[in-house]
Amino acid sequence: MPVSARERTRFRRTATQGRRDRSRGALVVAALLCVAVVSAGCADKHDDASTIIRTTTNIAGAGVVGADRDTATACPTPSAPDAGSGTRSVTHSAGVSQVPADPQRIVVLTSSALDAACALGLWERVAGAVTLDGERPQPMYLGYGVLKVPSVGPIGAPDPARIAELKPDLILGDVPPAAGGYEALRAIAPTVLVGSGGSWQSDFVAYAAGMGRTDAAESALQSYLTEAQDVGTALHANQSQASVLRFTADTIQVQGSETFAAQVLSDAGVQRPQAQRGTSFDITPDDFSNKAEGDIIYVMFDGPDGEAHGKKVLRSKEFENLGAATDRRVFAVDDKIWHTTGLTAARAVLTDLRNSLNGYVTD
Repeated sequence: MPVSARERTRFRRTATQGRRDRSRGALVVAALLCVAVVSAGCADKHDDASTIIRTTTNIAGAGVVGADRDTATACPTPSAPDAGSGTRSVTHSAGVSQVPADPQRIVVLTSSALDAACALGLWERVAGAVTLDGERPQPMYLGYGVLKVPSVGPIGAPDPARIAELKPDLILGDVPPAAGGYEALRAIAPTVLVGSGGSWQSDFVAYAAGMGRTDAAESALQSYLTEAQDVGTALHANQSQASVLRFTADTIQVQGSETFAAQVLSDAGVQRPQAQRGTSFDITPDDFSNKAEGDIIYVMFDGPDGEAHGKKVLRSKEFENLGAATDRRVFAVDDKIWHTTGLTAARAVLTDLRNSLNGYVTD
């Protein structure tokens, strides 16, 4: 049974505290905006709280974050290879491979491998990639350039024959394809397979090792961690408890500590509600009052079916009774960013936090 408004305050700030925090959040984000628009006189004004949100649409009342995402600089300029030349030995989940010190034609069999190539500035060396289901063959957050990368088949089922036609000098993936397995891949080119079970950061380092960019990867990770801390400090992230929910066609899942989204939020110092500090678990509308509530709620949808289910739930009485929904502090984020892995995606999540953590939906 839904809790009363008085009982919900244990999940929320008091009204006075909320007004103070929102005012402070507005000033923080206004200061960030001034960097880009100081010539318009922003430095001499205090922005209204409504300027925190830069979206013009919502999904069932949830403000859409990142609809106007700038991907022009998602992939930086090429990073330098590690010292040395010739070939190097790289140990990975399927064995040991002799890989080029500075590969020129890379085939990637996972989105996280493509993300890693982007993060290290090597996406233009990607000669082929697996493609995703949906309207775009590659994630939107990586920009438009990757759309030109030739396909080697759908994700999870790459075609060794198509890979061989591209004459790669390096193949990056996670699990061997059903057609021929690891042997079929290494017969084409040196192959590095990153096993499951590690953190997204360790996976990124493993992909980078295959591309001869261990030093660049360590530098990029440190830069990200510094950025995450700076974002968290600027937004007073430790004063917010963020609930994170994911909708599939028939489930509602709390994104727990093992998920990519939760780890990036933790890097920025964002707190989680007490009920969400363990691993992921499914909930029903009956659980909303004590397992879905937070100062702010982020929702993501697993494809069209997940979005259809999510819209129905977001419009339900059980969800609308939540304090975050009443305060209009529910935000829809891109599933292909918040439910993936990769350094480029992690930076995109930080951008989403800048644009939403201290905000509320205004349209």
